[in-house]
Amino acid sequence: MRLKVLTTTLLTASVLAACSSMPLKNNNTQTDTVKNEPLQPVIFKEPALPKPFYALNAADYDAPSKFEVDLKNAAAQPVTKMVVTSQTDPTKTVTLDVNHLIIPTIDSKKQEIIYAPLAGQNQLDVTAIDDFIQMVEGQARHYPPQFASKNVRRGFENKLRQTSQQLDTYADKDNASYDVLLRAFKTSVLARNLDLGPQFTTKSLNYGQRLLKMTPNDPLVNFWFGFNLSEGGGQKEAIPYLDKAIKGGVQEAYLSAANNYLYLEHNKNAITTLRNYKVKYPEEGQVADRLIKEIQTKGRTNVWETLTENKKGR
Repeated sequence: MRLKVLTTTLLTASVLAACSSMPLKNNNTQTDTVKNEPLQPVIFKEPALPKPFYALNAADYDAPSKFEVDLKNAAAQPVTKMVVTSQTDPTKTVTLDVNHLIIPTIDSKKQEIIYAPLAGQNQLDVTAIDDFIQMVEGQARHYPPQFASKNVRRGFENKLRQTSQQLDTYADKDNASYDVLLRAFKTSVLARNLDLGPQFTTKSLNYGQRLLKMTPNDPLVNFWFGFNLSEGGGQKEAIPYLDKAIKGGVQEAYLSAANNYLYLEHNKNAITTLRNYKVKYPEEGQVADRLIKEIQTKGRTNVWETLTENKKGR
């Protein structure tokens, strides 16, 4: 159901366009049976979203994503029911009885999230935003992006632009919170990977640098900043950030670092990184061995392409 927001509009537009271009029948040739026959409803089938080609938790592939954990915590937290005025009809009220994910928008230098039915002053409800970002991450965190079809990708691109613009209004403030900057950073990186415009390269660097200044030793920020530099052309500059992410325990940083060395044509360093990855995460031994073999025998230069091709082949 999560894709309905993204795909129904596209599907509706295509169906309407097709209907508008169909020739009209001459009423004189229609029988009474045809005239009185009720119209059959149009059934929309949502296109399937391919499985992510990486785990949704960069720090620990065996753990659920942060969004899923936040949703579980929100559901477990007692709900304070709130009666508010309906946005669609000011003469009516609506009872809010489900906790949402609420973050501060200013004056906070660490991750902070509360569970409440409604965002208050200097707060933002990110339930839908985090849900969407997670879906896009699954297909476009690394290059090349993976989508089931051009229409699905187009729907994600349009929604990503809107989400980025929404977050920019909060992130542009000098005292923007860590949580706002992190989400604005992620959306800019994803938009850059989807080639939505050079402005997203500039914004991703700006937001990333502000986060690093705020929390220089944050492993996940270093990971995102490192692979953003790497896949944007700054491979040499990416090395210290990916190294810090590895030391900070980010599992995916090993694969990003190996990919970065392949960009630099430092294949020996890439293979060494993958061997270290295998030692640190024995359960990933087959993945590491497969990547090492691809590099040695086929001269692979992109870890993510290799993983994607092997996934499709299984």
